[in-house]
Amino acid sequence: MNLAFWKNNKDKQPKKKKSTAREWLDAGIFAIIAATLIRTFIFEAYTIPTPSMEKTLLVNDFLFVSKISYGPRIPMTPLAVPFVHHTMPFTRNTPAYSEAVQWKYRRLPGLSDVKRYDVVVFNFPEGDTVALDAIDPSYYHMVRQAGWDAVNNQFKVIHRPVDKRENYIKRCMAQAGDTLQIIHGAVYINGQAAPVPPGSQHRYIVETTGDAINPARLEELGIVGPDITFNSGSYVYNMTPAQATAIKNLGPIVKSVAVYEDSKVNTAFDYTDVFPHDTAHYKWTEESFGPLYIPKKGATVKLDESNIAIYDRVIRVYEGNTLERKDGKFIINGQPADSYTFKFNYYWMMGDNRNNSLDSRYWGFVPEDHIVGKAWMIWMSYGEGGIRWSRLFRTIK
Repeated sequence: MNLAFWKNNKDKQPKKKKSTAREWLDAGIFAIIAATLIRTFIFEAYTIPTPSMEKTLLVNDFLFVSKISYGPRIPMTPLAVPFVHHTMPFTRNTPAYSEAVQWKYRRLPGLSDVKRYDVVVFNFPEGDTVALDAIDPSYYHMVRQAGWDAVNNQFKVIHRPVDKRENYIKRCMAQAGDTLQIIHGAVYINGQAAPVPPGSQHRYIVETTGDAINPARLEELGIVGPDITFNSGSYVYNMTPAQATAIKNLGPIVKSVAVYEDSKVNTAFDYTDVFPHDTAHYKWTEESFGPLYIPKKGATVKLDESNIAIYDRVIRVYEGNTLERKDGKFIINGQPADSYTFKFNYYWMMGDNRNNSLDSRYWGFVPEDHIVGKAWMIWMSYGEGGIRWSRLFRTIK
């Protein structure tokens, strides 16, 4: 590099032309830098891998996720391979990042805060304890329920930084400061019924006169199943609200249609699988849950034996404090405490496919530093029949 750029070229010699290889190299470096900046601060591509958001989002929908909606998060693990999330391609466990440099959580200003009913991409909040290797993370709650050991031959314990944990996509059903409750499968926020997304699915139990519903009619309505068949002539289908209404209107063969609650028919229901995993104080299920306060930055809650299971992980893991019990008292950072003031905002995320979703009902709150961005638009989608043309360039609601 010529540092004396202010000097005239007295000899007026022509500049040396770059070689073709050098031009390609410069162009490649510029493209990588530009794409990395766009991916980090503006938007990022994301693929739907599981049916937890059906039928709002389908498997193999390709999305653009807006980073500017909530403000781009400054990378907390800046030393990373471009365009790779956490594992090198074609390897099982080779990290695509280095933890030699770790930055504190910071976020640039965005267009808005996370709002109720937004579809949000975030890092899996329990990913700091177990990231499954041979088993898909979607089955984490099943693994825990089955009592498998995290050091057995089935999967390995992998510790990852917050911004390198698995990406999840769910709907934000409650924001910081809200009180959430689920009654017979219906979500209530601050005592008011939450809107039901038109594309959401839920298991309904359909009681008939004893005769099966015409399969051709079910296929016409787009209903698959049944998932469960009872000897009494009752059937369980996974349906959207519109499909449930259509089933009700099939005529005298259908006696009733209601939300199916597994805990009511299964006396062996395992309450430990549901947050906060404290059966002494909470026998909540995925269909009967709460009321639960969603922590808000600056708010203070009283701590006691009845609610410590709810806020234990927030205090220790998400906000980096020490928490001990001594002589019947709580000790936070070495000091006796009977209350706690939150440092972050938290959110409650649920899948639209309610009975086929690993979400906050199983692992609790999502801290603000785990938020990646807002799901914005489907730019590509394909299924068994090829490209789903009707879904292309559809905004996400």
